[in-house]
Amino acid sequence: MGVAIGDQILDLAAAAALLADLPGEIVQACAAPQLNPLMALGPRASAALRLALSRGLSAERGDQKLRRHLTPMANAELLLPVAIGDFTDFYASVFHATNVGRMLRPENPLVPNYKYVPVAYHSRASSVRVSGTAVKRPQGQRKPANETVPSYGPSRNLDFELELGFYIGVPSDLGTTIPVGKAAEHVFGFCLLNDWSARDVQGWEYQPLGPFLGKNFATTVSPWVVTQEALAPFRVPAFARPQGDPAPLPYLDDPVDRAQGGFDIAVDACLSSEKMRAAGAAPLCITKSSFQTTYWTVAQMVAHHASNGCNLMTGDLFGSGTVSGPEKGSQGCLLEITARGKEPVVLPGGEQRAFIEDGDEIIFRAYAEKPGYPRIGFGECRAVVLPAG
Repeated sequence: MGVAIGDQILDLAAAAALLADLPGEIVQACAAPQLNPLMALGPRASAALRLALSRGLSAERGDQKLRRHLTPMANAELLLPVAIGDFTDFYASVFHATNVGRMLRPENPLVPNYKYVPVAYHSRASSVRVSGTAVKRPQGQRKPANETVPSYGPSRNLDFELELGFYIGVPSDLGTTIPVGKAAEHVFGFCLLNDWSARDVQGWEYQPLGPFLGKNFATTVSPWVVTQEALAPFRVPAFARPQGDPAPLPYLDDPVDRAQGGFDIAVDACLSSEKMRAAGAAPLCITKSSFQTTYWTVAQMVAHHASNGCNLMTGDLFGSGTVSGPEKGSQGCLLEITARGKEPVVLPGGEQRAFIEDGDEIIFRAYAEKPGYPRIGFGECRAVVLPAG
């Protein structure tokens, strides 16, 4: 386990052992190979560790022994930070839901339950991989409108979904619920997440039970986890529901969550083709959006997930769903950006992309910033797509 300090990484196990004021359970958790034991201790433990490290590394009273355990990021291999037990992906952006729904149901893009229920599906934790791990193009059944029967083969409409992920720290017991006002106590921190999607496979298989093989072949997450405490200065009011929208049901409503349930986090996605990389061209940023436009808050997602008594476990990964904004250029996937392939993205050198081609690299970045506070970065979430086979 390591902590990002500028362009260096602090060896957390070695550093924690040198911090005399830390409780033994925190020191022991820092010696684990992944974050799960520390996450399970709750927000107070991670806050205490963060404060101790800040004091230990400060210019005035910094401990030179701590600084001996810094390693340049460029020299490190970054691994999956959490042992993930379950993965649930939400659909929290009303703009994404509306854009996709309009392609399928032009007269009634949003299904009736959307503004009442934080919609989600259970995906596959076993195929979650850390940033930098290549993704093989999936194969599956697909049936375009111009074909009479389905066929099996490589996906022709591979897409990305620009999302934030968040990890459960403190677990809940089977048969209990989590009030919205207590949900933050169960969330450890945030990451970037790419919910890779085979749109042709997804479009054929999703009725009546929803996403399956079109989604679970790969999910990419960033190696860094940004704690809730670090993001506290960037909390904003929850998304303002338009006049006429229903109020959340009581179990999803909380005055504090309404006042500060959102996060002002900027996200963007870039594409770099094989030809671009060979020519030394920089990746092309194809969308920029903000997490504060999501219809449902993180607390509402957690509370709804546990509202039937489902037990949440340390290391559970939640995806926000595609982060799309209301303006053109803020859509979080190629399905939206290219209007289902009808308006391809033009790359440097003249290449066009309706969907992802073999050799393309998709790169996500995110940050939070405001005057008077240091900018908080999320690192990168990137992967190259390899041919099927």
